[in-house]
Amino acid sequence: MAVLGKLLSLNIAKAVSVPYGSKVVETGIFKTSSGKPLRLTRTGLVGDQQADTVNHGGPDKAVCVYSADHFAYWEEQWSKPVEAGAFGENFTISGLTEENIHIGDIIRIGEAVVQVSQPRQPCFKLGVKHQIPELSLQVQQSGYTGYYFRVLQEGIVQEGDELIVEKRHEKGISIAEANVLMYENKEDRAGISRLLSVQELADSWQEHFSKRLDKLSAQE
Repeated sequence: MAVLGKLLSLNIAKAVSVPYGSKVVETGIFKTSSGKPLRLTRTGLVGDQQADTVNHGGPDKAVCVYSADHFAYWEEQWSKPVEAGAFGENFTISGLTEENIHIGDIIRIGEAVVQVSQPRQPCFKLGVKHQIPELSLQVQQSGYTGYYFRVLQEGIVQEGDELIVEKRHEKGISIAEANVLMYENKEDRAGISRLLSVQELADSWQEHFSKRLDKLSAQE
């Protein structure tokens, strides 16, 4: 076991309605620090809320995670300070970036035990939050997407808790590698097959890449 980071901020929000062009959308992306310990359950933090439960939340996406190691990059891009919760994340952490965390890794945080399930796919609501329409694409292209945890053991978590990696997945496929397969190397059948061999990959990603692999095979 190794301590590879800390939980810097524990962020939650209630869903709100915000204007988006000629429409109004519901979103829970305006997350701020709870300032207190919270219970982490199989479906997320007590007190947190997602508006779009199709694309957010659920067992495979119980916790959205973002590393503050990337904040300096975004501060340079935005020319202003970046605060915890800026990317709609529940856990603002130190360390454990997309390059050095793997799908299926198991991590202890406070009383809880979690597992890396998939990269975070940035959506348009990031642009709505920061009034930068192209932000979701910029996040995707930077590779600094963040990722999700599923919860293996419920418990209390709080700011300052260490991130203790209890088990590394034997396949060793990083979040960064999965992002490259999703957005860049879309026809890498060997890479896709290797990713699909990770049973701990979230169901939605399993389904997406299975369909992509079937399509590539049909083109032969």
